[in-house]
Amino acid sequence: MRRWRPRFPCRCSSRTARSRRSVLRLIQSSTRRFSVTEIGHIYYAHCRAMLVEAEGAQAAVEQTRAEPCGTVRLSCPVALLHTRVAAMLVVFMAAYPRVDVQLEATNRRVDVIAEGFDIAIRVRPAPFEDSDLHLKVLAESGQTLVASPALLARTHDVAVPADLADLPSLDLDFPRPEHVWTLEGPDGASAAIRHHPRLVTDDMIALRAAAVAGIGVLQLPRLMLCEEVRDGHLVRLLPDWAPRSQTVHAVYPSQRGLLPSVRALLDELGQRFAEIAPG
Repeated sequence: MRRWRPRFPCRCSSRTARSRRSVLRLIQSSTRRFSVTEIGHIYYAHCRAMLVEAEGAQAAVEQTRAEPCGTVRLSCPVALLHTRVAAMLVVFMAAYPRVDVQLEATNRRVDVIAEGFDIAIRVRPAPFEDSDLHLKVLAESGQTLVASPALLARTHDVAVPADLADLPSLDLDFPRPEHVWTLEGPDGASAAIRHHPRLVTDDMIALRAAAVAGIGVLQLPRLMLCEEVRDGHLVRLLPDWAPRSQTVHAVYPSQRGLLPSVRALLDELGQRFAEIAPG
């Protein structure tokens, strides 16, 4: 005798049946003819509207990703900020209203990764040792020696490096036992001029003001002196001799350099520095 067993409908076959019933409501078909029912047209219209909405949502997400927004943390040397970068930031923030900037004006060397900065602007000679950071060169900033016309009028002209030795000077540094200008000249020549500065500070703006006032000869990046030389307040000395050049550059963690807000600020800085960098 066969044992009776209860029979339950197969879940898979049940779903298939529902699917078939659903399809039959949407289309009419035979071996020779296929047509969409009225409810099928309605169903299609709703599906098409859903697709349009989904594509719109995806486009909105992509637009958010592409449009710079959020907060960028930036550090910059004080003098460079006051003379150049502050004006650049104003233009940038006006162009990108959804980007906020947290700025630290400092001459110290910040730890970009440990302190959570997105960009740090630095001025220093090559080579650069931050192998764990990405780097964008903003400008090559050669150094130059300058003096005011008034200082030269009451002392003497400077024709060779040795003529600097007995002139009053200014220096960007902290006081130390010896202050030396190291210059490179034509045909690989070099000269080291010891001097005794009347003013020593790490503030470039104060030094520049002192130079314009005729207090002493000064060595600074040319980027800091463009307008003063152009307007005749300062005169370049020994144009065939130059101190070691430095590079204005931005460093940033690689993973943050891909953010649209950071990339946009890097591009803005690069463009603005290219417009003002002296040759």
